[in-house]
Amino acid sequence: MNNVILMGRLTRDVELNYSKNGKAFTRFAIAVNRIGEGADFINCVAWEKTAETIAEYFKKGQRILVQGSIRTGSYEKNGQTVYTTDILISRFEFIESSSKKKYADDDEFPFS
Repeated sequence: MNNVILMGRLTRDVELNYSKNGKAFTRFAIAVNRIGEGADFINCVAWEKTAETIAEYFKKGQRILVQGSIRTGSYEKNGQTVYTTDILISRFEFIESSSKKKYADDDEFPFS
């Protein structure tokens, strides 16, 4: 089973982008506090309606709860292999919102 649930704060404003075939996506990082001191910075990727909603309603510093799966990959840069680890977001939750409802790609979003 590959399932991850994390709660953290956005490290920057979320920007919506589009793939070559027109699908909406966003890449962002969240800072997740460690027990004790320090934080881990976790890269996240969201697609389509989930990406659009996160980009529209979340800003730097806001808390978000995300659920998804770990995805690893690699690419070449300047002759070196760079390895990546991201969380592919399937669901998220507004933590600092009064609605505190969970959303996924197939849910209707009430604020549209």
